[in-house]
Amino acid sequence: MKRSELFIVFLGMILLSLGGVSAEACKITPSLISQDPYLATPGDYVKLVFQLDGIENPECKTIEFGLIEQYPLIFDPDTESKITIKSNYEKDFSSSSIVRYKVRVDENALDGDNPIEVQFKYGNNLNYEIKQFNLEVQDTRADFEIHIKDYSSVTKILTFEVLNIGKTDVQALTLTIPKQENIQIKTSNINNAGDLDSQEYTTADFEANPKQGEIIVNITYTDSIGERRTIEKSVSFEPEYFQGRVEDQKKGGVGAYIVPIVIVLLIAWFVYRRIKKKKAKKHALHR
Repeated sequence: MKRSELFIVFLGMILLSLGGVSAEACKITPSLISQDPYLATPGDYVKLVFQLDGIENPECKTIEFGLIEQYPLIFDPDTESKITIKSNYEKDFSSSSIVRYKVRVDENALDGDNPIEVQFKYGNNLNYEIKQFNLEVQDTRADFEIHIKDYSSVTKILTFEVLNIGKTDVQALTLTIPKQENIQIKTSNINNAGDLDSQEYTTADFEANPKQGEIIVNITYTDSIGERRTIEKSVSFEPEYFQGRVEDQKKGGVGAYIVPIVIVLLIAWFVYRRIKKKKAKKHALHR
């Protein structure tokens, strides 16, 4: 074989070798770089940011990437789960691409790491590759029981008692009574109750004229990850529950006047009797 023919064969082998290396060099690597909030709450939205590395290779051609909708993730109807990216042979030769999702977490998601999956393919691949990540979930929400502890028709002070029945402590607890038919607030409709630990209770006073029926109260608090949350509660007000107490107070007030009067009269009678006896003795001695 002539040298020229050997050179052509050798050059062809080099080109084939380079072509194979180039094809193998296309490797897309997805990673989850951000989760907001960092502890996802069941029933709430979470923002997920993925980064796709390796897209600078033109051999990757068209890249398809998608977040898989499965427990514990729920997509809104307008959520695009799959996206298509052209390798940067046609762009600016960036080595990575960012993909963002905003999805809801299942209401029944368990605390801890919950597996989520993405699928992707590129180049001449016909089948999707699957990669798994962990979504950190923790139920930081609180819940409350609220009832009317006391009401005075004299002072117009309405006292609510609030119990934190959730698993987490809360900060900056605020009670707000919005405008409504069954209650008229005389001063501020907001009461800052402060911090409230789990399974503890606090009270909040309002000067108001309530009517029989349901009263809406908005409870706002800051949870353990700094999220400000509001929950609406309905409280039943029954005036008859507090009428007996008012009547007892009135009776007690009358009694408070009667008892001192009786005591004064008894003392006066006792003094009168002693004076009368002394006068009788003196009169007997002078006879």
